[in-house]
Parts: sequence; C-alpha cells; structure tokens
Amino acid sequence: DPRVVSFSSSIGLRGGSASSMNTGTLFLRLVPKGKRKVSVDEMIQELRPKLAEVPGIRAFLQNLPPIRLGGQLTKSQYQYTLQGPEVDELYRNVPLLVEKMRELPGFQDVTTDLQLKNPQVKIEMDRDKVATLGITPEQIEVALGSAYGSRQISTIYGSNNQYQVILCVEPRFQSDPSAVPMLHVRSASGGLIPLDALAKITRDVGPLSVNHLGQLPAVTISFNLKPGFSLGPAVAQVAEVSRGLLPPTISGSFQGTAQVFQSSQQGLESLLVLAILVIYLVLGILYESYVHPLTILTALPFAGFGALLTLQVFHVDLNLYAFVGVIMLIGLVKKNGIMMIDFAIEAQRNQGLSAAEAIYRACVVRFRPIMMTTMAALMGTLPIALGVGAGAESRRPLGLAVVGGLVFSQSLTLFVTPVFYLFMEALRER
Repeated sequence: DPRVVSFSSSIGLRGGSASSMNTGTLFLRLVPKGKRKVSVDEMIQELRPKLAEVPGIRAFLQNLPPIRLGGQLTKSQYQYTLQGPEVDELYRNVPLLVEKMRELPGFQDVTTDLQLKNPQVKIEMDRDKVATLGITPEQIEVALGSAYGSRQISTIYGSNNQYQVILCVEPRFQSDPSAVPMLHVRSASGGLIPLDALAKITRDVGPLSVNHLGQLPAVTISFNLKPGFSLGPAVAQVAEVSRGLLPPTISGSFQGTAQVFQSSQQGLESLLVLAILVIYLVLGILYESYVHPLTILTALPFAGFGALLTLQVFHVDLNLYAFVGVIMLIGLVKKNGIMMIDFAIEAQRNQGLSAAEAIYRACVVRFRPIMMTTMAALMGTLPIALGVGAGAESRRPLGLAVVGGLVFSQSLTLFVTPVFYLFMEALRER
C-alpha cells in the first residue's frame, strides 16, 4: 500500500511480553495525514478484505489510541475478560459467548486468546517405578527442560563479546513428538533409563496457554467496532449477553479503554449537575437573589441542544472529549447571560429603571462585548472543530460541541434571556 511508509514486525512478542510463537505483530507507519485522502479507520476498512485473502493467517487490524489506558495489547482494540475457578467450565462457555458477540450488530473482529486445539504431548510419570530406580521427578523435569527449553548452562567470554551456551536437542528432534521417548534419565546405579520406561507418553490436544488474572484462570475476548457504532451501546450489549448466557461462577469485566470508558461514564452526569449547582450558588450569592441565577442559566439548554445536534449532524460520538467541550460550553454561555443580567440589575437598583427598560438597555449596551467574546471563543475552537493537524480526530468532538453550542445558543440567547428576565422579575415582585 503506497500510504504505508514503513513497518516493524515481531513473532512471539505482543506488547512487550512473551506470547505464543504462532502469532505475530506488525506496526504500520503511515504517510502524514495531509498526504493521504482517507483516515486511519477508513484505511483499515480497505485493508481488511485484502488481508482476508492471504491464505494461512487471520489478520486483525486496529487503530491504536494515542494513550493506552491499561489493559493488554490484544488482536482487537477492546477487551472483555472472563474469570472462573473451574477451567473446564470457563473454556466451555467462552466459545458460546464469542459466537453470540459475533452476531451482535456493530461488532467485528471478535476473537479470543483461547486456543483449545493445540497439539500437545502428555507425560504421566509412574511414580512407583521412578522411586524404585532411584530417580526423582525433578530429574525428569530437568531432562525435558534441557531438551525443549532454553536452558543456559554457561557463558563464553570473548575478547569483544560474550556468548550464551544454550542446551537443547537438535531442531529436527524438537519438532518431532515421536522423539520424546528417546530421552534418557540416569538412575541411581548410573544406568540410562529411557523416558518411555518411566512414564506414559500420549498425544492430545489442549489449550495453547493458560492465562490468569488476579490468581484465577482467565480468557480475554477482544473485539472491534464497525464505523459509526459507539462504545457505549457495545458495552451495554456485551454486559446484557453475558448476564443471560454465563453461569454465576464466571465473572466478566472490561479491560483497558473499555474499562476506563465504563468507569468514567458513571460520574459524568453527576459532574455536569454539580457544575451547574456550583454556578447557581455563586451567582445567587453575587446577586443576592434566588431568581436571577436561573435567568442567567436559561441559555444552557439551548447550548446543550446545539452541541448534541452538531455532534449528530457530523456523526461524531458523545465521547469524553465531547463531554469536556460541553463543560467548557457551560462557562462560555453563562458569561453572556451575566453580562446582560448584571447590567439590568444595576440599572434597576441605581437608576430606578423598570425591568423592561433595564433589560432593553442591557441588550443594547452589552451586545458588542457579548459578540466579541463569543467570536473570540469561536475562532479559538474552530480549528479544532475542522480537524486540522495530526491526531485531530480525537480532539474534533470537543471543538464541534463548543462551536455548535455557541452558534445555536447565541442565536437565541439575546431574545430568550430578556423575556425570561421579565417573567422572573414579575414572579419575584408577586
């Protein structure tokens, strides 16, 4: 692909930790964003069918986030980990959940780190015979480890370098399970005893690796989402399917980005309510009124609606960046109301004007500073909303929320806030 500048690959390593030798990882470095017509996510959708035609491998692509928020580097971007005390029960239920998740709309690249059909050789020692010959189980373990492991027995020091001496059998014997009985263990009398005389050797299939999380056996299911499908509904669907399918002894939890998203969502609504409450209390103390802080806050619903409408029009999720933009929007929008209401209250108290005259004069006098500060905020966030520069995709929801909320609320605030002010003044006098 001409948009790929370079790549690095590794076999048997994943995220800096050892992995099985039947997996590999490639990191692609692309040309700068300005020199290609598609985004990274769009490029992934183009490459997916091409890689599916390559025989002998299964390829999983993901757009790594700028900041990794825990978890592990799996084949797909989001992780859901299952844990249970019984390995057989865990391994029996995981494939059922994987198949169910593949049927969910919006999911793709659903896979797992569980590989149950890996060829293996089982060696069951005859402990009575081993003890009779004066051989310890540790000797058998050492013999197997020396033959098929990476046991370093010495170091050769040269003039310019040093070399590790690794003990193992020849590669042609390492890949041949029938060569296992050819290993010999020395008995107490000094004779060499073949391994098949000390143990029962059988061929079988089993898990490639037994992973653990928090002392318990664990299996991690990873998945990607199709374009336009957000993480919030995906997390809810996975949790709902797990509750209806898995037994009580198996627990599931999200890891990495999905876990951080799930925990952050729990406090966002409270944060928004708390921010509005603090603003109301401060304004109430400032103006010595229970009523007029509500007048200032009348622009917030319009700003919130404008931000959500803008995100909907541009097909952008209400993610954490967008929510930060909504919090910023609260501070920017209430400033317009403060400019008008502060002038109107002072005009009523010091100049003896009526409510209608005071708020009209406030709109006329404060129109220019309101527009100046609004335009300054718009010009500051417009480049973020347009998505200019590398990595702008992650920041763009913040800019869209601020720009859309400011434009929509500014179009109505100069008309709605004075009307609400007159209504609240009449209510206060009554």
